[in-house]
Amino acid sequence: MAFPGTYNISYYRGYTFEFRVYPKTATGATFDLTNYTVAGFFLAAARGAESTIECTANIAQDSSGLWYVNCVIKPAVGLNLDPDITYVYDVEVLKPASGDAGSYPYRYTLLTGSVSVTDHVGEVTA
Repeated sequence: MAFPGTYNISYYRGYTFEFRVYPKTATGATFDLTNYTVAGFFLAAARGAESTIECTANIAQDSSGLWYVNCVIKPAVGLNLDPDITYVYDVEVLKPASGDAGSYPYRYTLLTGSVSVTDHVGEVTA
């Protein structure tokens, strides 16, 4: 596998931050997420921390049929992030065990990195 990849994020506190992860195999081919049923995007103040912040993640296909994981930090979640903390994150996928004897679940971390939080200067309102 060609993951986990690393990407460090600069985030404006309280804003929407959305990105897609297109996983690939070690050969560069698209990683098939057909049987992967769950995706997770988690932030924490440190690796191994008891408390994590769950952001939004879902598995989808784009118009050309490529699989990706869509990840979002929503404003309500982002408002609770402290600019004095550099967070760490993981984007994960899970394929449950098939139910056959000897089968087991597959769980991969696709992307990892840090999140630096910055307060904004002003705010657009309706």
